[in-house]
Amino acid sequence: MRFMYCVAVILCRGDPQNRYDAAITLRCDRILILCLGGCSMLLDELWVVHGILLHACRLGFRRVKLKVVTIFNPLSKSYILLLHLTLLRKFLISPILSHDPERIKMTQPSVILATASYDHTIRFWEAKSGRCYRTIQYPDSQVNRLEITPDKRYLAAAGNPHIRLFDINSNSPQPVMSYDSHTNNVMAVGFQCDGKWMYSGSEDGTVKIWDLRAPGCQREYESRGAVNTVVLHPNQTELISGDQNGNIRVWDLTANSCSCELVPEVDTAVRSLTVMWDGSLVVAANNHGTCYVWRLLKGNQTMTNFEPLHKLQAHNGYILKCLLSPEFCEPHRYLATASSDHTVKIWNVDGFTLEKTLIGHQRWVWDCVFSVDGAYLITASSDTTAKLWSMTSGEEIKTYQGHHKATVCCALHDGAEPSPS
Repeated sequence: MRFMYCVAVILCRGDPQNRYDAAITLRCDRILILCLGGCSMLLDELWVVHGILLHACRLGFRRVKLKVVTIFNPLSKSYILLLHLTLLRKFLISPILSHDPERIKMTQPSVILATASYDHTIRFWEAKSGRCYRTIQYPDSQVNRLEITPDKRYLAAAGNPHIRLFDINSNSPQPVMSYDSHTNNVMAVGFQCDGKWMYSGSEDGTVKIWDLRAPGCQREYESRGAVNTVVLHPNQTELISGDQNGNIRVWDLTANSCSCELVPEVDTAVRSLTVMWDGSLVVAANNHGTCYVWRLLKGNQTMTNFEPLHKLQAHNGYILKCLLSPEFCEPHRYLATASSDHTVKIWNVDGFTLEKTLIGHQRWVWDCVFSVDGAYLITASSDTTAKLWSMTSGEEIKTYQGHHKATVCCALHDGAEPSPS
């Protein structure tokens, strides 16, 4: 899919605000005004140029076509450069921080960062300042998992035994929807790439699919064991679940059946699953601190086959979350493992060597999530805090304090909303 942008870069003298109208008449998506006197002014936070072009430079312009047109406006006596960008994919540099000169703060798309705790609250945070700007009371149960819809409109909170959907752009404490057919703790929740349907996994032994455009549960799969984790394959047609009995199952949504089943370690709970963004790898982490890695291969009947690749003894304690880095982290590929030993370890997928250990939490680390470009990692811990880490240095950048009990899950969306198809 191609994404088109028109960006105006206006070179002028005098008051830059007077040159704004000229660019508006050109129907530009983003506007940057540069004064010849040396000052500069950003209007509408020019994330297209500073975000996409900087990222494209790093990738050698492999996915960006750039056309520049110069227009002289005799009325304002200014030059307007029209940058026509044709993107084969959307590029974004994480807007979480702006202290790095290569990273430009942007307001659109905004950064959504949320955490949930055993204190029965969900908190929304300003990622850069660490300020909590909204708290939702969740009195019915603890929250086991948080997930943000692709369009940034809703936050799903998985509890016991329900899933509640909250409006991110509203101050209302009430959910806009409740999904109630599970009968035990909901341990996994996620969304299809266009946000049309949601999937969930529960300790009641089921994996469910919910069409967000219709009431009720549309599909249900029996795992015969308490489900701890569910991930959606990037092909959007297969769900992979892991349960307390140590089983991994692939659910073919086209055939509406289980297409593959394997047990990496008998009677050892699969705690977390993660799939590489291109569908090439899957990693399963268990209660013995071990990660099992498989290559994913397509079978003869569009069925995914698992080819064993590596066994990694990552921690001495439980692994509570494993997560592979996102697409825009390329060419680097990392695996993050969060553990009961109070640490998060970052592994290079090329050889599964240990890159760095993130040390700073005082208790179990339950959850983690990468920024869109893989430059940062958010973690949630039983020490009541969430932390922001630099993947470059391995240093802690920010601590989010406000919960009164264990912080057990976090959700981050600092990318762009999907374009309408």
